[in-house]
Amino acid sequence: MVPTNSMTTSERLRLIDQIHDSPLSIVIAATGGGVASISDLLLVPGASRTVIEALVPYSFPALSHLVGYPPDQAVSEEVAKQMALACLRRAEELAEESTPVAGVACTAALVTDRQRRGDNRAHIAVATSPGGVTLSNIELEKGLNDRATEDRIVSDAVLRMIGSAAKVAE
Repeated sequence: MVPTNSMTTSERLRLIDQIHDSPLSIVIAATGGGVASISDLLLVPGASRTVIEALVPYSFPALSHLVGYPPDQAVSEEVAKQMALACLRRAEELAEESTPVAGVACTAALVTDRQRRGDNRAHIAVATSPGGVTLSNIELEKGLNDRATEDRIVSDAVLRMIGSAAKVAE
């Protein structure tokens, strides 16, 4: 399980530099939260070596299209896993044959402007071949943080998981 605390800006930039310097290329998808991880990756020079494609399937139809079926619940380990596997397939289609690739996915339920029964949480998955799928779950205490802070926490966890897949972080 990855830490659920936010990184400092310098820690984040150092990790992203290391990710960009690794041979790993990714397709990444985030829905409901974790979206800052996409902009973080793209804002650091070298992103074209890492990011093949980034998706934000925010509507239920878009998410259903990505995973290939309408899930009973959008924020679950299973949906994160299916998103990551879909991203891995896309990465394998688009990357050069010798390039190591991963599918990265985050599905999250964060602070919202409506009443929601469930917990604030995120499920992150990274799919590699032949490594399989690595999952991480984050539970966030309702009422403790604003949406931007929750997204930062989740996005940093996504970056840490990418770093782990790239073998530049634990």
